[in-house]
Amino acid sequence: MSAAAEGGPASAAVSAGPRVGTSVTVRVPATTANLGPGFDTLGLALALYDELTVTVRSEPGVFVDVHGVGAGEVPTDESNLVVRAIAHTFAALGQEMPNLHLEAHNVIPHGRGLGSSGAAIVSGIMAAKGLLEGIVEIDSLGLLALATELEGHPDNVAPALFGGLTIAWVTPEGPQSKKLIVHRGVSPLVLVPHETMSTALARSLQPESVPHADAIFNVSRSTLLIAALIQSPELLLAATEDKLHQSYRASAMPETDRLIRALRAEGFPAVVSGAGPSILVLCSDPGQRQAAADLVAAKAATPWESLVLAVDFKGATVVVHPENQN
Repeated sequence: MSAAAEGGPASAAVSAGPRVGTSVTVRVPATTANLGPGFDTLGLALALYDELTVTVRSEPGVFVDVHGVGAGEVPTDESNLVVRAIAHTFAALGQEMPNLHLEAHNVIPHGRGLGSSGAAIVSGIMAAKGLLEGIVEIDSLGLLALATELEGHPDNVAPALFGGLTIAWVTPEGPQSKKLIVHRGVSPLVLVPHETMSTALARSLQPESVPHADAIFNVSRSTLLIAALIQSPELLLAATEDKLHQSYRASAMPETDRLIRALRAEGFPAVVSGAGPSILVLCSDPGQRQAAADLVAAKAATPWESLVLAVDFKGATVVVHPENQN
């Protein structure tokens, strides 16, 4: 975290905070984590975006309007995850949170392994960063630290913040990440079922220890996966093999497991997206995606939505709109 976040900048004592009428617009990509063998380490940003506008208002309190995914379901008061992320950031930076109006336009599916909670957290942190522009500054490590504090682990929030393929790890000084540019031949396909999956439930199915041979297997495959994603997409099928987490979670999402087996048997690099139950297929060329989608449509027992997506290379963005003078 930046010095501003750690010690509280001198400007915090004299600033009145964001002015009424100031607003920010935030855009945050969906993410997919693990990518097969890279459990809790690798993440990829996808070109599917939630958008958020936050405006400082004079009326007391926080008001939230949600459009699209989650409308009528997610909280619209201070317990909303985006609001909590804004409040957490203001508190960490030693600032008083102003009265706010939030308007969220959500398209990232909830509970499907596409980083919706990470996107909400990053949306709130980036909104706070924008509202505090010129008052308190926070660097990229500070953003990642705040997001990880709320999410619990950095594998989804790192690509949501920074875009591209990210490797995330944790040190005594805090979470770290490295962004890599994905080979232009890598063509993601995400297959989304109607059913949801609890990340907490998925994690509860993991054993506390795994066989030594399985650990070595995943080290080799995750290393190979980096090479496949940035240099050699033809290696993606072998590089997405996993023995650490997917088989243990299969009983909780049997159709996901069955379809992944069917896809891989036909040569498609299919894995569980995040905690599931969505399926990520890391195709090595755009044409391969339609064939994978057709296979799932033919074999699935329930409806699945096919999302043909690009890799997002920018990550989260924030645009600050000066206070309304009218």
